[in-house]
Amino acid sequence: MILPTKYLPHDRALITVGGEILKHLEEPRSVSALWDCVREAQIHKAADALVSFDWFVLALNLLYAISAIEYRDGIIYGEHTV
Repeated sequence: MILPTKYLPHDRALITVGGEILKHLEEPRSVSALWDCVREAQIHKAADALVSFDWFVLALNLLYAISAIEYRDGIIYGEHTV
């Protein structure tokens, strides 16, 4: 689930989704604004490669657990925006 496996393609692994999320944290954003950015970036992907909101939240949890992001007062900060 975190890393790609034989049954989980690399673009669906949480570490890959987390990397995509970090790309959109050049500035602090709310969860909904960050979700909008991620969804906008997925427009050109195939339908089976789209990330659901549940998967997005799991990736956020992973990023928080490894201290790659911070969450304060309803805003998500990337490590370079803290």
